[in-house]
Amino acid sequence: MPLSSNGQSFDIAIAGGGIFGLSIAYAAIRLGLKVAVFEADKVGAGASGGLLGALMPHMPARWNPKKEFQFRALKSLEEHTHALELETGMHTGYRRCGRILPLTTKDKLEHHLERAEESKLRWNTDRTGFSYQVEQPGERGDWLSPDAAPFGLVYETLAARVSPRAYIATLAAYIRQHGVLVEGAAVHGFEESTGRVFLTGGHPDVHAAHVVYASGHASFRAIESLTGEAVGRGEKGQAVLLEGEGLEHLPAIYCDGLYVVPHENGTVAVGSTADKVFEHSEPLPERTEELVRRAAAFCPKLNGRAILSEWAGIRPRCNKRDPLVGKLPGYARTYVATGGYKISFGVAHAVADALLGEIYARSTEAVLPDTFRPEHHFGDNALRNDTYQPAVASVHKI
Repeated sequence: MPLSSNGQSFDIAIAGGGIFGLSIAYAAIRLGLKVAVFEADKVGAGASGGLLGALMPHMPARWNPKKEFQFRALKSLEEHTHALELETGMHTGYRRCGRILPLTTKDKLEHHLERAEESKLRWNTDRTGFSYQVEQPGERGDWLSPDAAPFGLVYETLAARVSPRAYIATLAAYIRQHGVLVEGAAVHGFEESTGRVFLTGGHPDVHAAHVVYASGHASFRAIESLTGEAVGRGEKGQAVLLEGEGLEHLPAIYCDGLYVVPHENGTVAVGSTADKVFEHSEPLPERTEELVRRAAAFCPKLNGRAILSEWAGIRPRCNKRDPLVGKLPGYARTYVATGGYKISFGVAHAVADALLGEIYARSTEAVLPDTFRPEHHFGDNALRNDTYQPAVASVHKI
């Protein structure tokens, strides 16, 4: 559905065409709402356009609301992606692949034996079937080098993978069919008193009852402009895609700080780095070489595999690590969803349900942890001692 030039009106306007923004739009459309997504560049141009697609759970120890939220989200994602695929006739690349974690010391072995026992309670193994088991040294040696796991390994079955680009493309296709998705248009401001949404790129302004800022690390600049507080930053990640024929059904591996994730299309993704300081968002050749070398050291089947593509991008990371989701302090109809550092693809659909439940005061199965809420990130609870000043203007442009 194209954007007309006569000042259209929407229930929700979303700034950002990444996994959070598109997931919110998808959920809102399914609720019968009129939705528009405005993406400054191209859909998935930021961190959501990566290669890895690792949907990995937190460890089943020291359980808390954040881990419970992520567990429920990962558990429901299979049904969610299946429904999306049926609606669009497209594929997201989702599969519950499992994950291998090597054990390199006796202390780690003992620690993970305790985690394996706790997982039976936290993951409800008897009911869900998701297990977290410690296996002997040498197990799965055809995939993980035995030298990398001298004290055995963990194999858990909750972990999954998805193709980030395929998932993004599938969501975008659904939104284009049932809503409005405009690329090359950034949300420059929102006048709450009139509902006017100011757009860049020569696009006509529109009106909306609510605006959600979900533009990845760029959201932090908008948030600082609106609230006076810097609550997050961008952090660069890099990954590489290798030829992976014959490896499609193997589990993901996490070793030496890297993930190796086989995908259904005969490729293997390796990543990702984490750089707080960077000069640009382009891939660095020396980083690619490092990724391949380190991964092949613990996963010999990667030796000699051709490099198909490289990716680098700036991922949004809140100062307090957890995502920021909810109404911006000092505003009535302005919301934010960003900072899903390394967990975005696994929880985005649940974040969308929870946020829409808040906006429209409706019950939902997804309940945001307190650490995701704005109260955790702003004011006296902010990581830095910035002084929060409530917004007073009825119009805010960024």
